[in-house]
Amino acid sequence: MKKPQKIDQTVSRRNFLKGAAGVSAFMILPGYAVASSPETRPGGPRVAPSDKINLAIVGIGNQGGGIGRAMGGSPMSNVVALCDVDTSHAIGRGDTIRQFPDAPLFQDFREMFDKMGDQIDAVIIGTPDHTHFPIAMLAMSLGKHVFVEKPLAHTFQECELLMQAEKKYKVATQMGNQGHSGNNFLQFKAWTEAGVIKDVTHVDAFMNSPRRWHGWQIEDYPRAEPIPETLDWDLWHTTREMRPFNGRYHPANWRSWFDFGNGAFGDWGPHILDTIHRFLELGLPSNVAAVHREGPNPFIFPQASTIKFSFPERGEMPPMTITWYDGVNNKPELPPEMEGMNLRANGKLIYSKEHVFYGGTHHDTVRIVPDDKMRELAPQMPRITERQSSHYDNFLKACRGEEECRSSFAVSGLLSQVFCLGVIAQRIGGDLDFDRAAKRFRNNNEANKWLAGAEPRPGWEQYYKL
Repeated sequence: MKKPQKIDQTVSRRNFLKGAAGVSAFMILPGYAVASSPETRPGGPRVAPSDKINLAIVGIGNQGGGIGRAMGGSPMSNVVALCDVDTSHAIGRGDTIRQFPDAPLFQDFREMFDKMGDQIDAVIIGTPDHTHFPIAMLAMSLGKHVFVEKPLAHTFQECELLMQAEKKYKVATQMGNQGHSGNNFLQFKAWTEAGVIKDVTHVDAFMNSPRRWHGWQIEDYPRAEPIPETLDWDLWHTTREMRPFNGRYHPANWRSWFDFGNGAFGDWGPHILDTIHRFLELGLPSNVAAVHREGPNPFIFPQASTIKFSFPERGEMPPMTITWYDGVNNKPELPPEMEGMNLRANGKLIYSKEHVFYGGTHHDTVRIVPDDKMRELAPQMPRITERQSSHYDNFLKACRGEEECRSSFAVSGLLSQVFCLGVIAQRIGGDLDFDRAAKRFRNNNEANKWLAGAEPRPGWEQYYKL
């Protein structure tokens, strides 16, 4: 598509890696990025409705590839670049390459931006949790719209910096909690606005499907194995300390490790609790307590955990708690209203002063239990007549200035931060008091250390200064 101004400067990977000098070089932005500053382009850079959005897909296998193929198949988009740290055709990468045969394939996202920055409008990021932050920060600083698969980032601090960058660079941003554009969103919004869902005091959220790390016996980082020829193992780590390659990291097993993933919280929390967090205006918790950890381990997530979040009053809404259960057999108690029923593997129970609601994940709607009560109240329920675009179309239309992203970083960042706090409780245990204003724990210095996590590797510090 035609750019507002031809690119006249690019970010050199060599300069970027020169430390402080690299930061100076990095801050010289391309002309089209400068043109999108708040002073000159209120609301951020937008693509004309008559033009297609030029997409780059970073992470073209598994979930990232699925998102890229779906969004890249839209009549509103045109895929111009592919990027994956592993260039093999396994785990769906070949499907993405075949769907977009004319798009060049890069292994390093920095090289992709160096060579094609003037041709990219928006970036889809479907990579491991620990790599979301540097890719998104670089893209946003170059004026690119970004779609980031959940969770938004690996640490509380990274989420904070991404929320700040969204305001600074004025680009469209969306996190991939796809249910936030589905029936669950519409119903929860309508039911809260109508006062059907009100005065909520407690939620039980449960994720009882098996996880990759279940059954693992880990006492140290695993031994070194041969690195696949198609994989840039150094780049795979981005900001994190490098470990010897092992199949228990890549592909897909990275979520099991505190160093690289956010466990079940990062994987399923955004699909179970997103509308509860948004429409009950929860923000950040005032306390996070590790009620139960089965097989706590300094390297991988517990085999099961029960984590309790406490939230204060919000206006006229009462204080409430959320108790999270993960692990195959770690389930909440059934309410009397569901006697004789079985819980699905993943979902939520919402307790208000008047009703008990039961729901699943993603797009699934909630219902009042028992079923007899739901049938009795059905005629009084608000009718949902609102229609909206899909999660992917919502992002593409936001890039064109036609809609606002429903799960922008301003929305999804706070949600992801709640899960990052939960991960800290899974990691170190204890009862953690959190200062919502200062965004620090009051009673645990070790917990505060994990808000930012380990120091970035040399050469990667610049991403935290953009």
